[in-house]
Amino acid sequence: MIEHFPPGLLLVIIGLLLPFVPKLWQRVLVLAGPVAVLALIWSLPLGSSAYLMFLHYQLTPLEITALGRVFATVFALMAFAGALYALNQAKTLELAAAMVYAGSAIGVALSGDLFSVFVFWELMTLGSTLVLWAAGTDAAWKASFRYLMVHLFGGVVLMVGIVAHVYASGSIEFGPIALTHWSSYFILAGFLVNAGAPPFSAWIADAYPEASPSGSVFLSAFTTKTAVFTLMVCFAGTTALIYIGLYMVFYGIIYALLENDMRRILAYSIVNQVGFMITAIGIGSELALNGAAAHAFAHIIYKGLLLMAAGSVLYQTGKRKCSDLGGLFQSMPLTTLYGTIGALAISAVPFTSGFVTKSLETAAAAHEGLAWVWFLLLAASAGVFLHAGIKFPWFVFFQKDSGLRPKDPPATMRWAMALFSALCIVIGLVPQWFYQILPYPVSYQPYTLDHLVTQFQLLLFAGAAFFVLLPLMKRTLTISLDFDWFYRRLFPSVAQRGTELVVHWDGRLRQGFIAMIRRTLDFLALHLPEAQLSRTRLTSSMVMWVAVILTGYLALSFV
Repeated sequence: MIEHFPPGLLLVIIGLLLPFVPKLWQRVLVLAGPVAVLALIWSLPLGSSAYLMFLHYQLTPLEITALGRVFATVFALMAFAGALYALNQAKTLELAAAMVYAGSAIGVALSGDLFSVFVFWELMTLGSTLVLWAAGTDAAWKASFRYLMVHLFGGVVLMVGIVAHVYASGSIEFGPIALTHWSSYFILAGFLVNAGAPPFSAWIADAYPEASPSGSVFLSAFTTKTAVFTLMVCFAGTTALIYIGLYMVFYGIIYALLENDMRRILAYSIVNQVGFMITAIGIGSELALNGAAAHAFAHIIYKGLLLMAAGSVLYQTGKRKCSDLGGLFQSMPLTTLYGTIGALAISAVPFTSGFVTKSLETAAAAHEGLAWVWFLLLAASAGVFLHAGIKFPWFVFFQKDSGLRPKDPPATMRWAMALFSALCIVIGLVPQWFYQILPYPVSYQPYTLDHLVTQFQLLLFAGAAFFVLLPLMKRTLTISLDFDWFYRRLFPSVAQRGTELVVHWDGRLRQGFIAMIRRTLDFLALHLPEAQLSRTRLTSSMVMWVAVILTGYLALSFV
């Protein structure tokens, strides 16, 4: 029974209506819609739900849990800030698709059964593909097609797992799933595809940088974080996730350090940051899960802020490669300030949101006695400071003077960046207020002397290493090959060559078949009763005696 209206559906409906309303009403809807959804999320008490019967199954398209409310809240915040940022420069198609995309992500976060999760999951795929497609460039179209293929594959894997799981267990509950049946591995794999886990990590850097300046902001928030949410619900404590997460952590750092495109740097950084969250999910303790949820919340905000800064530079200059940029602080002071705040937050600098959220994850590793995981996460934190905390703002806003003198972007874009900058600082300054919304009680205190000293030492030495090695860090016009090369280049090349071979041999076979038909017709033209060889007495006699000899041979063989 539908007692409460699912909040995510409100944004989906707004997205579907948006192309049919005047421009002014479009602006009102995309700004008021997320605010209304946020109010609705917090007006429903924990445990509120809505039920719907379908094919003898009781679906739960709405179930308010503490964890789901954390993710739904930040998704609504991103929908509002992203719409504000995109308000005066995004196409109607992009805004409509973004609302469907955000609403579907909220739908996943507030679902109580696997079928509802899957429906919203696939709606996210359609919405995000259209956000990417709305950029209107040839590169965006090709990237959107590859993006769609990867996520349709992931959706098929997930659906097979869900159907088999329901058949085996008889339950459609969206909750913890033990890895005891092959169906659970399919569900896990389907979630990991959207999380950007290996070998599918490359789709993030392949697709997100090809979107419009505002499109990449929307894309950074929902797909990977809904995957983090579903992994937390279904597979918390799965040890394999620790290894998968650590792989993603260092994979993202290495490729981000090699990259020249500023938005690809930030895309690889998404893989890196999601790796931290998945590692914490693999640890599985309450502190670790609080850390994963808090990190996901803070990451959506500061990564959105970084991509807003990068998008502003792209919007004002038309350039996206670090080797073409530099010295922009002189004419884009506000964008530089906001981008620097985002860089400090992602680097977990004290008094920013990253400092009070990431430390929950590293502390959880230490509390569980996983010293090697703690050490690797600590080392990875230095790597994050190198590629996102220093490299991105240094090469984009400082370093050499590129001679470019663009102004700060339009007002709505600046307001969106200001909002997220304020959130990065407020969460960092008042962490206990933020900790209250996390799914489990928190007794952690981030501002201890040893934590502050350790973090400042880490940042100091990482920063010193960057500037000592600055000649090696200098950006050149290079392209980093990743796993997506296989489905971007190798597989199409093999398919094209295979098609050429089929066409070639098809032509040869056709020629051979036609030649055989012609020879058969020529033979018949000579040997039919009215044909040339059948008209002479000599030929007829020869045929008769051959028949007699063969008949005699057969008769003797049976004697």
